[in-house]
Amino acid sequence: MKILVTGANGLLGQKLCSLLDDDSSVNLIATAKGKLNYSLSHGVFMPLDVTEPQQVNEVMTLSRPDVVIHTAAMTQVDQCEIEKEKCWLSNVSAVEYVVAACEKTGSYLIHISTDFIFNGNHGPLDETAVPDPVSYYGESKLAGEKVVQKSNLKWAILRTVLVYGVTKDMSRSNIVLWVKKSLEEGKSINVVNDQWRTPTLAEDLAKGCVLAAKKKAIGIYNISGEEMMTPYDIAIRTAKFFQLDSSLINVTDSTKFKQPARRPPKTGFIIEKAKKELGYNPHSFEQGLGVLKGQIG
Repeated sequence: MKILVTGANGLLGQKLCSLLDDDSSVNLIATAKGKLNYSLSHGVFMPLDVTEPQQVNEVMTLSRPDVVIHTAAMTQVDQCEIEKEKCWLSNVSAVEYVVAACEKTGSYLIHISTDFIFNGNHGPLDETAVPDPVSYYGESKLAGEKVVQKSNLKWAILRTVLVYGVTKDMSRSNIVLWVKKSLEEGKSINVVNDQWRTPTLAEDLAKGCVLAAKKKAIGIYNISGEEMMTPYDIAIRTAKFFQLDSSLINVTDSTKFKQPARRPPKTGFIIEKAKKELGYNPHSFEQGLGVLKGQIG
């Protein structure tokens, strides 16, 4: 099976390409804007900026993948609120270009989406929950989903929540790494306790993508962790796991932060469909921290 991954330098992209590169049944084509940040043992790399339609068409026509896993996106929520044109180009127009190329090559598409397409009035949510985004990032990701759903492709949309993990170049942080680094440096941090999520280990999300690809699953699937936690819960449990000083963690709420984009207060996912249909089984949060610890050394 020939699988093309977009956004191969991102957190999910790196985990996914690592998993597929080790799979002898897969011919991996890793794509990213610029150079690849790591080496592949079997897969091949092709430069690809998904916001350039001609480039998307050329790479897809040349490689003719059986499966495309589209992870490339603009995910910085506040930046999306400020740079709306760039956000739309990355999260909607790029999806249109990828979909058009997949229709041409007959490729099956897996598209990555987010809990931020919901308003956060209640959670956890299953796949039938009605989207109602409260940020421009959420709007763009929902619009991207609609592009996929209206296409003539065989497709799966995998929605996820608050992904954490370690990248090879450590260029992007996430809540777990931020908490760990701050406490190690003796910095006091303020963490909200009025937002709820089901945090997702990047390796689990990558595994969910592979399971969907192998089955060529059709439809929408929630791929996340199982435990409903606030950022404050995450911070406290991270401190405890790494034996760091939790007294440096101050509890606060989202009204104390002035951010360009609104956040949905309560999302989190019910993942029974993915468990039943894909055989998806995520790590517990502490197990996920153990995976990180092994990678950080």
